[in-house]
Amino acid sequence: MRATPCPAPGFLPTFVAMTTTHTASSVHLTARPTGFPSPSGFAFVSHPVPEPAPGTALVENLLLSVDPYHRGMMDGGEGGFALHSPLEGRSVGRVTASRDPGLAEGDLVFHRSGWRTHALVTLGVDGTRKLRGHAGVPLEAYLSVLGGTGLTAYAALTRTAALREGEDLFVSAAAGGVGTATGHIARLLGARRIIGSAGSAAKVRHLTDVLGFDAAFDYHDGPVGEQLAQAAPDGIDVYVDNVGGDHLEGAIDVLREYGRIAWVGGISMYNGDRSPAAPRNLFEVVHKSLRLEGVLVRNHTNLQDELEDFLVPHLRSGRVSTETTVVQGFDRTVEAFLGVLRGENVGKMLVRLKD
Repeated sequence: MRATPCPAPGFLPTFVAMTTTHTASSVHLTARPTGFPSPSGFAFVSHPVPEPAPGTALVENLLLSVDPYHRGMMDGGEGGFALHSPLEGRSVGRVTASRDPGLAEGDLVFHRSGWRTHALVTLGVDGTRKLRGHAGVPLEAYLSVLGGTGLTAYAALTRTAALREGEDLFVSAAAGGVGTATGHIARLLGARRIIGSAGSAAKVRHLTDVLGFDAAFDYHDGPVGEQLAQAAPDGIDVYVDNVGGDHLEGAIDVLREYGRIAWVGGISMYNGDRSPAAPRNLFEVVHKSLRLEGVLVRNHTNLQDELEDFLVPHLRSGRVSTETTVVQGFDRTVEAFLGVLRGENVGKMLVRLKD
């Protein structure tokens, strides 16, 4: 049966609700975005639920992740998203039929075939794994603080930057998924002061009043470098960068000698902003003997069990919270993604398909 796009009137393509368990749906990119993506560049496509072949299992997705890095992949190029094909993303789902000996019906799995209602997966391929199913831990945690965002933060702090007890930390986009996870993990690792930047006064209050950051500022309120210098008059030791641009430049000015930068992302450049990624004070990296290193979570998947062993007791005790903004309904997947790019989320943005 040929896949047919659902109509797309108004703000968002309209999802045609499944009338039987034989119908699935996926989100396709139909045009390369120029600048900020438009809802008209996406289509919701209906197709039959696939049958598992030998060695695969059929998963009905329960939660989908939408992330800022998806914007860069929409530009195409090597490793980018193809047009008129299901988009990819992290997801948690339940096995409904299996011909994979390692997966049984009812198993909960993490996989990377998101942005669709159903997926065929193979255990151990492209990151597919059974969830360990920690009692007392909500499912949302496996796509947030125990998922890719939490793993990114953990790798950035423990491997890339090697944060030590008593050191001072700055994290940009601190109210987002990686940012909130970084704050939680840094506190557990013994950071002395944690400073964050965010995009609104409400988010700044959330960082200080709810998450326990020692200081935070709204980057709209003035030059980032000046605000950071006021928040950290004695300097910082580590910077976890999710933004790039003026945030990176400001952090280089404030970093102490032998400071470390774990560069996770560049939100400031994802929508075609051509401001230079390299700051004007880059030579200070030499003067201060700083270290700047990129962080790709796919290089640290071996830390997954270590991350869970570290965080699960604190999730159960309530010392660490699952910071998420959850949008209900597969038909709102594109809306949720655009919301991430606008900064409408606190914590990790997720789409819940089913309870």
